[in-house]
Amino acid sequence: MAEPRIESLLSARLFLAPQLWDDRIYFISNLSGRFSLYRMNYGGSVPEPLLPPHIALQNPELIEAYSFYVFPKLGKILVAIDRDGDEKYQPMFIPMEGGFPESPYPDFAGEQVFIHPCDATANMAYLLAASQTESVFRAYQADLEKGTLLKIGETPYGGFIDTANDSHTQAVMLDDYSPGDLAVYLWKEGQEGRKLLYGVPIEERAEGQNVPVSAIHSSRFTPSDRGLIFLTALFEDTYGVGYLDLSDPAEVKPVTITGTVHTGVGEMTGLRHVRDERYLVEYNIDGVSWAYEGKFDEDALTLDLDRVICGQGELSGGVMKSIHYNKASDRYVLAFSTASSPTQLYTVEGKERDKVVRHTCERILGTPEAHLSKGEDVSFTSFDGLRVSARLYLPSEELGYEGPRPLVYYIHGGPQGQERPNFAWFSMPLIQFLTLNGFSVFVPNVRGSTGYGLSYMKHVDHDWGGQDRLDHVHAMKLLADEPRVDVRRAGVIGRSYGGYMTLTMATRHPELWSAAVDMFGIYNIITSIERFPVTWKPFAYQTIGHPEKERDFLLERSPSSYIDNISCPLLVMQGANDPRVVERESRDVVEQLRERGKEVDYVVFENEGHDVIKYENKVRCYNTITEFFKKHLRPESTSN
Repeated sequence: MAEPRIESLLSARLFLAPQLWDDRIYFISNLSGRFSLYRMNYGGSVPEPLLPPHIALQNPELIEAYSFYVFPKLGKILVAIDRDGDEKYQPMFIPMEGGFPESPYPDFAGEQVFIHPCDATANMAYLLAASQTESVFRAYQADLEKGTLLKIGETPYGGFIDTANDSHTQAVMLDDYSPGDLAVYLWKEGQEGRKLLYGVPIEERAEGQNVPVSAIHSSRFTPSDRGLIFLTALFEDTYGVGYLDLSDPAEVKPVTITGTVHTGVGEMTGLRHVRDERYLVEYNIDGVSWAYEGKFDEDALTLDLDRVICGQGELSGGVMKSIHYNKASDRYVLAFSTASSPTQLYTVEGKERDKVVRHTCERILGTPEAHLSKGEDVSFTSFDGLRVSARLYLPSEELGYEGPRPLVYYIHGGPQGQERPNFAWFSMPLIQFLTLNGFSVFVPNVRGSTGYGLSYMKHVDHDWGGQDRLDHVHAMKLLADEPRVDVRRAGVIGRSYGGYMTLTMATRHPELWSAAVDMFGIYNIITSIERFPVTWKPFAYQTIGHPEKERDFLLERSPSSYIDNISCPLLVMQGANDPRVVERESRDVVEQLRERGKEVDYVVFENEGHDVIKYENKVRCYNTITEFFKKHLRPESTSN
């Protein structure tokens, strides 16, 4: 067998965040080796670049807002642009046919601006500006046609603009204190400031007061403006649909859901208004995507899901990256990928939603699909009886590897994240490349992960390095009994929070590892929080801890307190422009290990932030990681 090359896996370009307008599909892709904005004809055509080649967009998954939105009546596209991963997004206009970005609101210079709900019919957008000098978020209603801005809210707790009504006389904002713990506010035109709609603001809580965690999000005004419909965990830990009568908002009422056909463990993840009384509901079931369309009865408070949009046929067993509904053509456009197939763009059409049209033909070059690992479910019961979802990726039998395979233990970021069968995310090409090189890869979604309900996710609140760490230790004990895996040759790797946990495992459980790779992980929790963007700090105090009030606790949970214990070689990778875990944090790890005479390699990507997204950097990154593990874990060659 020829030596596997990462260029083979990366030959499949990404197609993300599609929108359909006037028989043109607009999307983000790395066709040029960096993320940029493109459009092509419905049915397929040569993609047209819409931005100059020197501009690189951010990975849409990191923004958690719109990367762009098309406004056909204006003939313009609103795009969020930063500089090489620094995340200081600025809303910029380009013509629909492409061009150089121009700022419609230059006063935002220096702030981080998110594009929240948009309405192409009314040429309205909602923008959330995070200050870079004080802990405050300011929410604005932007009339893009007139070029005006109206401030509708200000708070240190996010103030995320969740939705607006069709007439843009009302908007809903969420103050977010920790995952699921929030207060809901309503802004009305002509009203001074925003008014509390539901929940207890954190500044009004008595010490020790128990406040129910509502996790309200994905809200929508009903067509009559009588009420709000939204996702909530008030009635089901794995989320359901709730309703709030705006004339009497004291009580959230449950909405009865019927018509689902999926089975498995997971949670409801999205709710969108389609048209009239019809809504789109999204689920994450065992890591794969399901989406339904159905009719909401506001009087009976029922939502009957009568169409499957994603989860069956060609759109099954994978992850729907994003979905957009175009009312004029009555079509959905979405991006979809699996563990072994790259992202493709599809439309779902027809009155019965039974017509699926594929618009791209991305494929991996030079590596047969049979050589890729599908992965298998290896969920386990942890030390305290909690079920933990996990997958094990082994080299394909066609590769001819024999005997137990050395183990790479992959820890996802977040911690409120989830590893899924998603070829578009950073980890999956790496996982496949490692299996091609003879490694087994174990990927757990330990407590704190999303996808398994609110309670499971909140296990990690104020407990970084606690029970989450013990889940990993227990998993390694169980893997010792797996005959296809050699835990005596084990390496651990993670990014962001996964990098923190990698450092935690390498320093507190050094006997388990022969190598470790930390990608922009937190080393000292106290210094890291101090270096966070200023608007992140209130959230960090609630979810991780307070550097002054809880100093001893945070030091006890910091890998830096155990650095003398590390015994395996370490590879550290970092983006120079990372605003979340700054380069100084990773350099601290490297310098302190070198002072102790420990083996450590350091790679800095000068034009990256909290990700590695440019093609040349990805090639270097994946190759460096794989060669590092090959050197220290010694996978055997194939028998072919």
